Amino acid sequence: MKRNIGYTIAALLLATGLSAPLPAQDKAPEAMNALNYMGTYLRTLKDFQVEAVVTTEDVLTDGQKVQFGSKTNILAQLPSKLRVSVEGEQKSRLFLYDGSTFTLYARRVGYYATVPAPDTIGKLIDVVSEKYDIQIPLLDLFLWGGPKAGADEITSADDIGPGVVEGVTCEHYAFRQPGLDWQVWIQLGDHPLPRKLVLTTTTDEARPQHTSVLTWNLAPSYSEDAFVFDPPADAHKIVFAEVKDASAGN
Repeated sequence: MKRNIGYTIAALLLATGLSAPLPAQDKAPEAMNALNYMGTYLRTLKDFQVEAVVTTEDVLTDGQKVQFGSKTNILAQLPSKLRVSVEGEQKSRLFLYDGSTFTLYARRVGYYATVPAPDTIGKLIDVVSEKYDIQIPLLDLFLWGGPKAGADEITSADDIGPGVVEGVTCEHYAFRQPGLDWQVWIQLGDHPLPRKLVLTTTTDEARPQHTSVLTWNLAPSYSEDAFVFDPPADAHKIVFAEVKDASAGN
């Protein structure tokens, strides 16, 4: 058996209510500035596609670590359309948001649920997380550098130096916050895109990691139908369980 370890990037990076940050001198200004610069740039993007090659470590009850691979593909038309496809060893999921409805389809088991949704991706993130406990993969791409990015939780920030990810020249930064060490490789130049993320859970003595290598397309070609769910003939519609219902034992 394995320990159940949550590895949604945003759930880790955007954690709140943790211990107070260390003094500011533990944060290299160039590292914090780079993070803010990246976040500001990401929020200027209108249409983009990003593919993440993901490796996740889980920890067995005897302490042994095992790895699982997956790919996440995101197509976004900001502020109100989103398609996220996840295909991996453990799961196959499709998340669709067309500006008014949100659908989650579990492809391997053939079940899907659709609910009314707010009018922006930012609001959608809050609703599905708080109401249904659903974490959309890589959703921190839409929040980084904003008021919900959890920068106050960072206790240490360092500029590690130059690095190369998939042939792209980057600067490598390392950050710490309670329960988490994380690294990001940011593309140099006029397009400060995150090219690689490594998260290390420090509350587990096995220190499991989650790694994502990102490939960006800032001029994607797509149809509006890409954001609309057309259920397969053999798919079964179900209803999302709400968090408040689960807490009440229903």
